[in-house]
Amino acid sequence: MILIIDFGSQYNQLIARRVREQRVYCQIEPPDIELSNISSLAPEGIILSGGPASIYEKNSPKVDPQIFNLNIPVLGICYGMQYMVGSLGGKVDSTRKKEYGLAELHVYDQKTIFYGTNSITPCWMSHGDSISHLPDGFKVTASTENTKIAAVENSQDKLYGLQFHPEVIHTPEGKRMLKNFLFKVCSCKKTWTMKSFIKKTADEIKRDVGEKKVILGLSGGVDSSVAAVLLNRAIGKQLTCIFVDNGLLRKNEGERVKYLFKRHFEINLRFVNAGKRFLEPLRGVVDPERKRRIIGRTFIRVFEDEALKIKGVGFLAQGTLYPDLIESRSAFGGPSAVIKSHHNVGGLPKKMRLNLIEPLKHLFKDEVRLLGKELGLHDDMILRHPFPGPGLAVRIIGEVTPRRLSIVRQADDILITEIKKNNHYKKLWQSFAILLPLKSVGVMGDKRTYEHIVVIRAVTSLDAMTADWARLPNALLGRISNRIINEVRGVNRVTYDISSKPPSTIEWE
Repeated sequence: MILIIDFGSQYNQLIARRVREQRVYCQIEPPDIELSNISSLAPEGIILSGGPASIYEKNSPKVDPQIFNLNIPVLGICYGMQYMVGSLGGKVDSTRKKEYGLAELHVYDQKTIFYGTNSITPCWMSHGDSISHLPDGFKVTASTENTKIAAVENSQDKLYGLQFHPEVIHTPEGKRMLKNFLFKVCSCKKTWTMKSFIKKTADEIKRDVGEKKVILGLSGGVDSSVAAVLLNRAIGKQLTCIFVDNGLLRKNEGERVKYLFKRHFEINLRFVNAGKRFLEPLRGVVDPERKRRIIGRTFIRVFEDEALKIKGVGFLAQGTLYPDLIESRSAFGGPSAVIKSHHNVGGLPKKMRLNLIEPLKHLFKDEVRLLGKELGLHDDMILRHPFPGPGLAVRIIGEVTPRRLSIVRQADDILITEIKKNNHYKKLWQSFAILLPLKSVGVMGDKRTYEHIVVIRAVTSLDAMTADWARLPNALLGRISNRIINEVRGVNRVTYDISSKPPSTIEWE
C-alpha cells in the first residue's frame, strides 16, 4: 500500500493511476492526516504530491513533518519535494526564470529512482519556485538547464524528490521512475487485483454494516450496477436496490434494469415512480448547478422515504467514483476550484438520516469495469457509456420540460443505435445528444421551419480526466443527423461537438 498526500495538484489522481497500474494499492489522504492514522494504514511508502501553492505562503498546505521520521520511504513530487526539503532544513526560493513544459533532464545517479533510465531524458516541469540549498544528507541526482536541483535523494533515510512530474505522459520514463520507487525502494509486491479488492471491500462492508440493512439507488449505469452486485456479494438480502424513475432516464431504462437485476442477479429491487417529484422543482430552472443540487436532494429524499418502508435500514449506498470527487471539489478539500458538483457528492443534505456507504469511491471508471467483469456482469453492462446521475436534465441546456425530454431521449436513442450498429460503441468512452435552448431556421417539405438544435457529443478517453472528441466517419454522422431530423419531431438541425477536455468538459452541464 502506498499513501499519497494530496497537496492540491491537478495530477494527484494520475499519480494514483500510475501506482495502481503496477498492481499496488494506493490511497489519497489530505495533508492534515494524523501520524496515528498513517501508522494504522501501514504504508510501504509515501508520495507527496505537487500543488499550486508555495511552501513559504502563509496558508500553504502542510503535513506533519514527523512523517520524515517514520522510517517509511518518501517520494516528494514538485511541491512535495520542496516541502520535504524545506521541512528538513533546506531552502526554497522564488525564481526569476520559471519553468513550465518540457525540459531536458540530465541524470547523475542511476542507482535507485533513475535505475534503467537514460542519462538524458525529457521531463515535464511546472514550477515557479526552486530549491537553492539542500539539507544535510541530501545530494543532487538530476538537473535541467534552468533547475540545477531537479532531483534529490537521501538514500540513508530513503527520502527522494523530483521537481518534475513523473506521472504525466510528457515524462516518457516517468513510469519507470515511479516503478523504481515502488519496488526498488519500498519493496512493494504486485498483489492488488480486482479479486483482492472484492475480498477486502466485502469484508469492510460486512464489518461496517453489521446487522443493518442497506438501500442503493440503482440507476442502471455501470457504477451503481457494479456497486449493487458487490454489495449483494457482501451482504446478500440485507441490500435493497431502489430504482427511481425520475422522468429523466434514457429510453426503456426501467425494463432493462428490472430484467437484469431482479431475474439474473436475484437482488431485492423496488421501483419508484417519482417523475413528478423531480420535474416540478425543476420547472423554470436553467442554472446547471441548481439542477444538479435539486436532483441530488430529491434523490436523497426519495431514498429516505423508501427506507421508512424497510425495517432496520441504516445505510444509503452510492456508486461514487474518484472523478466524481475530483470534479465536485478539490479532493479532500484542497485548493482546487469546483468544476461542477455531482449528484452523488454535491446534493447530500447536511443532516441525513442514513449513513453513507460508497464502496467504489477509490476506483477509476476502467477499474470499476474490471471489477464488474470479475463479479460476473455481462459486457453489455460493463462497457456501457457513462450516464450522469441527474440524467437527461443536464443534457438539456436550459429548462427541463416533458417536451424537451422527449426530444433529447429520442435523439439519444437514435445516436446510440447507429453507433452500435456501426461497431463504434466500444471504441468510445461516451456518446450522447444535447438539446440547446436555441432554434434555427430550416426548410422541411418546402415550408419554413423554426425548430430545435441537437448537438452530438462523442469522446474517447481512458478515465474521463482528459478526453478527445471522436473522429467518427462522416457517413455515420450523416446517417445519425438524417435520422434525428426525420424522426424526431421539432428538430431541424444537428451539429457535432469537436471540443476536447480540457478546456471543455465531457458533459455540457
